[in-house]
Amino acid sequence: MEQIQHIFVQVQGLKFHVAEIGAGPKVVVFLHGFPEIWYSWRHQMICLANAGFRAIAPDYRGYGLSDPPPVPEKAMFGDLISDLLAILDFLEITKVVLVAKDFGAKPAYLFALLHPERVLGVVTLGVPFIPPGPSQYQKSLPEGFYISRWQKPGRAEADFGRLDAKTVVRNIYILFSRSEIPIAAENQEIMDLVDLSTPLPPWFTEEDLATYGALYEKSGFQTALQVPYRSLDEDINITEPVVEVPALLIMGDKDYVFKFPGMEAYIKSGKVKEFVPGLDIIYLPEGSHFVQEQSPDEVNQLILTFLNARIWS
Repeated sequence: MEQIQHIFVQVQGLKFHVAEIGAGPKVVVFLHGFPEIWYSWRHQMICLANAGFRAIAPDYRGYGLSDPPPVPEKAMFGDLISDLLAILDFLEITKVVLVAKDFGAKPAYLFALLHPERVLGVVTLGVPFIPPGPSQYQKSLPEGFYISRWQKPGRAEADFGRLDAKTVVRNIYILFSRSEIPIAAENQEIMDLVDLSTPLPPWFTEEDLATYGALYEKSGFQTALQVPYRSLDEDINITEPVVEVPALLIMGDKDYVFKFPGMEAYIKSGKVKEFVPGLDIIYLPEGSHFVQEQSPDEVNQLILTFLNARIWS
């Protein structure tokens, strides 16, 4: 882990933390999800660097060691896209492959649509390409659906505020590692869905948790609640949402995302390929929502195979 370098990039009026390892013209940029930061890509970054790639993983604005936006409650997905463009320009990187996890799939694919000249390919884990437009999931899920709860200003803040940051991250990792959507009862909060005696997933160590906990202790959850959860209906104004570059989707068969209404059919019927014609889909039988941390060797090999066969063959 010590071979990963850490730099700070001053763009967009903010200072962004960027983790980096490797060198050369073959550049892969990793975009994290929630409750993650650059560190969730540690296994992939080292593997790709050893294979001759340059691996870069920024913390989004308001996450990890990056500066928070001046008004966190006004942060939007569009900011993540313009931040990424500014970081790449600052580092003088013209073309990249984007590898994204969870909600990071959205800025990755939007970046590919808005700046196709900069993107050679896209890999996403846990979340496929979702066409731009208002989110529909809340309409068919109970009031206690975690996204609905976290979208309400003040509700998640009060729920998380009862606990330290490390415990919040612990609880969310446990919840998101399960194969069911987190849904609370009417008189229950999302954090109450995890008992203090519940162990961490076997692939997630106390050292890992301490790393995440310290960084969320620094950043807080204000921006993380805004982007993604309170910005899901943002209008990016893309009229032709068809991604033309080679793409790969890696899904764990036990990922709770499959339980979102219509999601399994959208992926497994191939409808997603109407928007991403060059998409390959790979399923990991025992995979959870955190496949890159749960099964790093397997995921590393899938990414390397994609890069070597479809991008830099």
